Amino acid sequence: MKRNPLLLASCCMLFCLASRSQDKIIIPAGTPEDQALQAITNEQDAQKKLAMYEDFTQKFSSNLAAVAYGNWQISQIYQGTGDLQKALAYGDKALAGSPNNLDILVSQATIAQQLKDNSKVMDYAIKGGGAYSAIGKTKPDGVNDADFARSVTESKEAAKNSYEFLESSGFNAIVDEKDPKSRMNYIERFTAAFPDSRFQESITNYALYTLSPGQLNDSARLVAFGEKALAANPKSVPVLLLLANSYVEDAKAGSITKAVNYSQKVIELSNADAADADRSRKLSAGAAHSTLGYAYMKQEKTAAAVPELKAASELLKGQDATGYAVAMYRLGFAYAKMNKVDNARNVLNEIAKLDGPMQQPARDLLMKVNSARAKGK
Repeated sequence: MKRNPLLLASCCMLFCLASRSQDKIIIPAGTPEDQALQAITNEQDAQKKLAMYEDFTQKFSSNLAAVAYGNWQISQIYQGTGDLQKALAYGDKALAGSPNNLDILVSQATIAQQLKDNSKVMDYAIKGGGAYSAIGKTKPDGVNDADFARSVTESKEAAKNSYEFLESSGFNAIVDEKDPKSRMNYIERFTAAFPDSRFQESITNYALYTLSPGQLNDSARLVAFGEKALAANPKSVPVLLLLANSYVEDAKAGSITKAVNYSQKVIELSNADAADADRSRKLSAGAAHSTLGYAYMKQEKTAAAVPELKAASELLKGQDATGYAVAMYRLGFAYAKMNKVDNARNVLNEIAKLDGPMQQPARDLLMKVNSARAKGK
């Protein structure tokens, strides 16, 4: 994304004061720096222009704004020629002199994306989010409230496109990151820099997935993150479901009760019996019935667990093979606990024939049920 927002001294002073946390490069008209830049602009040969910018940064090395601008232009020239590593290096030099400049941060994030460097993309996005959030945090002395409020609004509006680009870039880096540990690090940094992000629901889902078994398997952080997300959106079915699944495996006092409550909430919100219930709602309800049945079994309410597990099996059959197998295994276990041997055998025989993670547990339990039946005879 190429930009050329060289600002002259005619910029509105209030605008600059309101957005001073977001650096702007100002080269006053008529100064030696301005005259040198005009000469560079008039040069058509790319190599000569590059050399002129190098000379410019050396000649005006005491002027941080001029050096930042010169390095930024060199970065864009290298980006245009495809030398992305040099483009990134010169862009970082520009940021050293103008660290909160959203335009330079956008350029750097774009180059990092071309390099497929998610870590760098996230660094630039986070800096940009912080710079945008800081606009208007401090009112300069001698400026009345109405004028300052107007200048803050204008500053944020002017920076909005850059902010949203960096927000999207950070989100895409999270989505693209394959390593769970790095992804969770990105998520935590992103949520701090973009607290009201338009991607917040998706970010929450990625966080919960990343912390779940099979990824980082960090139940404590999953619960903490999930509860925080639930406070912001109490009707989030994915969050309720993940928390219910986490609590049902937690030995802490009160966890099973929470698993019951959250599962019931999912069933209520999903309303799988409604005429307009789609596949997603039915799958959510099925998973919640399965978790609820399992929670009842842990509370020694086995008779109450059976109808929940039967409902789960009906909703998940043919839709979610693993979820169906888990629900049926739990149902077979419930029947076995109630000494309903024939019911248990029928259920477990079906699951024992299906490939998947529940096949061997079903076979093991079926062996125990058959052994108990033989002893009973």
